[in-house]
Amino acid sequence: MNVFHAIESEVRSYCRAWPAVFDRAQGSWIHDEQGRAYLDFFTGAGSLNYGHNPPELKQALLRYLERDGIAHSLDMFTTAKRAFLERFEEVILRPRGLDYRVQFPGPAGANAVEAALKLARKVTGRKLVVSFTNAFHGMTLGALAACGNARTRATAGVPLPHHLVLRYDGSGDDRAAEQQLAAVLSGSAGERPAAVIVETVQGEGGVNVASAAWLRRLAELCERHRVLLIVDDVQMGCGRTGPFFSFEEAGITPDVVALSKSIGGYGLPMALTLFKSDLDVWAPGEHNGTFRGPNPSFVTATAALDFWAAGTMEKQTLAKGELVEELLARLCAGNAVLGAMHRGRGLVWGLTFDADHLAAAVCAAAFERGLLVETSGPRDEVVKLLPPLTATRDELAQGLDILADAVRACAVP
Repeated sequence: MNVFHAIESEVRSYCRAWPAVFDRAQGSWIHDEQGRAYLDFFTGAGSLNYGHNPPELKQALLRYLERDGIAHSLDMFTTAKRAFLERFEEVILRPRGLDYRVQFPGPAGANAVEAALKLARKVTGRKLVVSFTNAFHGMTLGALAACGNARTRATAGVPLPHHLVLRYDGSGDDRAAEQQLAAVLSGSAGERPAAVIVETVQGEGGVNVASAAWLRRLAELCERHRVLLIVDDVQMGCGRTGPFFSFEEAGITPDVVALSKSIGGYGLPMALTLFKSDLDVWAPGEHNGTFRGPNPSFVTATAALDFWAAGTMEKQTLAKGELVEELLARLCAGNAVLGAMHRGRGLVWGLTFDADHLAAAVCAAAFERGLLVETSGPRDEVVKLLPPLTATRDELAQGLDILADAVRACAVP
């Protein structure tokens, strides 16, 4: 690994937690160059919902490349883009009654968020954007401004104006938080916002799960006060919480949706900004970028939609999520002395302890035992689990056994 230390920037992060050189992967497993196998409950931070190298997607990609299909096209029309748009409308949009236009920004989640924020300001003529505590929306300046973590925002190195951070999920009897939200959205507390941006489940923020009731109330307030509602589904979309979109459980229809990570299906870069058709006020080229036509990603994204065509993926994910929840409940019951608690939806789960440092220790012990999991939360106090949606029940049980063993090891004084 000397070349990495000698040449690669100090900004690298994940490799510090997992000091191995990885070489190949398939399904739920990733192998290092020594041949050791690890169960992957990290999945590229949620960009591999369908696992590593799914055969159907791999074959579609290989066929496309073998026939010299177009790799790069900016936003020109291509057969690969047409196939994706037709299939996306057929399998995802039309069955859900969603009248969304599809914009291809740059290929990362932050690009989708930047386009969403810029569009909201253009549509409304207003500047202020409301986000929430512990939110994470990306590392470009506009997306950074919408983050709710002071440590993350500080990396910008410049002031980040025109954003207001409110408390996440003011459900229950927290009337003060709801009244503050209503006052901000109505403009009675100052400048009326252009948009509210929210994650239904905060992944990087610590696997904080918003209640369906709170999301419905938020959507109602936005509609009443003509504030656009943006759902950042970069990590929680594409089935991570069960339904294809994480907001479906709440029965809401956001004005704008940001998608990336697993929308490409194969781990190839791709992002979408979806918005209601009456919001399509862009002038040609007004928001552009070089990599808006990732045709290999279109190919694998189109093939990945077959997972959703039969209508079984959501049911399978929810059933597997119940298994993970059951196993985590047992783990927590057996480690009550550590204050172990769990929370999540579908196949995204977080495990917390009374002592913040235990999360990092558990992740390190899990790696030693052959499981990849990462920390999340403002103090890295949460063990985050993002297993592939395609993981078998046996693989999920095996991963939770390894995690339980790692917790036991860290509990020893």
